[in-house]
Amino acid sequence: MTAAFAIDVQNLTKSYSNKTVVRDFSIQVEYGQIYGFLGPNGSGKTTTIRMLCGLLKPDSGTGTCLGFDILGDSHRIKAQAGYMTQHFSLYEDLSIIENLDFTARLYFVKNRPEMVKKTLERLGLAKRCNQLAGQLSGGWKQRLALAACILHKPKLLLLDEPTAGVDPKARREFWDEIHQLASEGMTVLVSTHYMDEAERCHKIAYISYGDLLIKGTVPDVIAASGLTTWLATGDNLNGLAKELEGLPGVEQIAPFGRTLHISGGNAKLLAKTLTPFQKKSKFIWEKGTPNLEDVFVQMTGKTNGFK
Repeated sequence: MTAAFAIDVQNLTKSYSNKTVVRDFSIQVEYGQIYGFLGPNGSGKTTTIRMLCGLLKPDSGTGTCLGFDILGDSHRIKAQAGYMTQHFSLYEDLSIIENLDFTARLYFVKNRPEMVKKTLERLGLAKRCNQLAGQLSGGWKQRLALAACILHKPKLLLLDEPTAGVDPKARREFWDEIHQLASEGMTVLVSTHYMDEAERCHKIAYISYGDLLIKGTVPDVIAASGLTTWLATGDNLNGLAKELEGLPGVEQIAPFGRTLHISGGNAKLLAKTLTPFQKKSKFIWEKGTPNLEDVFVQMTGKTNGFK
């Protein structure tokens, strides 16, 4: 019997040396869903992902992954998961095809030569199959790492900041493949610091120093933040930014080319503060829409370390 959710966990908690890394974390992830995890460095994202799939045992909490208990059936979950670490972890002195053949042996893949060939073709690696992994660029190493993760046809794919140091074209191609895998039924958990990548997830969760602060679709998360953003366009934005810094209601100031984004959580207070500037200013003012980066900065500012 298939479980209602690919992942369904309640109140997961994990501590190291009396420091709580994840606190009372609960979440439900649907099959075929791409779920993104955002948060500052060291906020517990990787620990959370590892607990969700049984790779790490929580101190407390319960739940299932792919229908298996995360506490008692972790070995079954691992057999159906692919884990792509942030740093390239395959053998650099082996060729692409040798790395994939070795991985296939580890997972006891049936029809191994055929599956390796199909995976090479799917990820565009066939023409480079005899090239040493250590000679590959970051983008091609990323493709090889993903190939190794999906070779045994897992139901769950775990990606820990998978595109760090990869150029925009390679990142886009990578995410196109991730969406294709999800459309075929694979569930994907991904931690990222790239806001454009987070926006490509079906749902996201923001974790800050052990606490789950907010979760949902990107539009829902932005709406729930309560942020209001105003845009000022013109010259000498640096001077305007210095004048606004620290004023009531002004929580964020960020330049984007010739436009300054000014945001705050109290819409009335922010409007009151900006009104004098809008009346006498040579800048063009207009009401803007907060983006996910604005929300990320706001959430990060609200928390400043482990409890």
